[in-house]
Amino acid sequence: DSATLANKALEVIEAHFLYGLPYDRIEAVVHPTSIIHSFVEFVDGSVLAQMGEPTMELPILCALSWPQRRVDRELHTFDPLRASPLVFEEVDVDRFPLFRVGTDAGRRGGAAPAVFNAANEVAVAAFLDGDVTFFEMADIVENTVAELGDREIPDVQSVERVDRAAREMAARFVGSRLMEEVE
Repeated sequence: DSATLANKALEVIEAHFLYGLPYDRIEAVVHPTSIIHSFVEFVDGSVLAQMGEPTMELPILCALSWPQRRVDRELHTFDPLRASPLVFEEVDVDRFPLFRVGTDAGRRGGAAPAVFNAANEVAVAAFLDGDVTFFEMADIVENTVAELGDREIPDVQSVERVDRAAREMAARFVGSRLMEEVE
């Protein structure tokens, strides 16, 4: 998910729902060294960043123990000398089409984000199994979202049904690509 930036698209969707921000106020950037896990720009222009080792252990610990700060002596402490320089890049949606598909699904709303997530998981598994190429993953996910993204999800059971339907449809798209190779 990191290589396709599908996970970054899911993070944009999460930020939208967790903080109630409109999508046009959420900006994602690529940070190849993964030192900064998140940052917030305040109204005065100052920025507060959560920086650490390029693992998710500390951010997850912070989230799970909030509002307290738990100490885990086994986690590496931040070393600013090893973190320098901090490099950021704009998201290239031509190179990472799943980022665009995911953020479009978020903006679309309804079932589209859940469909995106389920189809992405199927596509990634198919890629890891060698059944589809890196770039075919985006087609599988985009086609699945196009077919199922407009469904309503008024309750948890609906989310589960949409998730199952999206996984089945994405698997059919994977299967049809395998059949094309045989022919």
